[in-house]
Amino acid sequence: MASVQRLNHAVLYVGNVERTVAFYVRNLGFEIAVQFPGAAFLRAAGSANDHDLGLFEVGVNQPGQIRGEKGLYHLAWQVDTLEDLVAIRSSLLSDGSLVGESDHGASKSLYAKDPDGIEFEVMWATPLANRPSGATVERLDLEAELARWAGVHTGHEANVVAS
Repeated sequence: MASVQRLNHAVLYVGNVERTVAFYVRNLGFEIAVQFPGAAFLRAAGSANDHDLGLFEVGVNQPGQIRGEKGLYHLAWQVDTLEDLVAIRSSLLSDGSLVGESDHGASKSLYAKDPDGIEFEVMWATPLANRPSGATVERLDLEAELARWAGVHTGHEANVVAS
């Protein structure tokens, strides 16, 4: 059975993105990976992740958000291989809990809801050497991704420090 390897990142709904970015940069040493109006993606110093913390400003009509409500949007669980992602996708589909799929360039992601309606992401990270910069949201084509990345393990890269 496929299983997740680790928690990859968290995403929060916040009242003011700029204020919250400044807080995490000032107090926890996060670096800005990508920022645009209403959203920011932060990386912990030395992290190999595309981002460790995502921030979305409430009132910007983000998917799944209850307007004006601050708090957790989702947690992202990382798998080691695309084959693991495909197996988990099959399980989530059978369970009726899969709500979305995206290709973010740096990751291939599934989105699902647990029995209480709490959304989570299960993702596979593109190898560090091939990871694009910048945030994207494209349609996920798992067949094409498997043709390119079958058998490639990236879970171990979680502990590699970016240079």
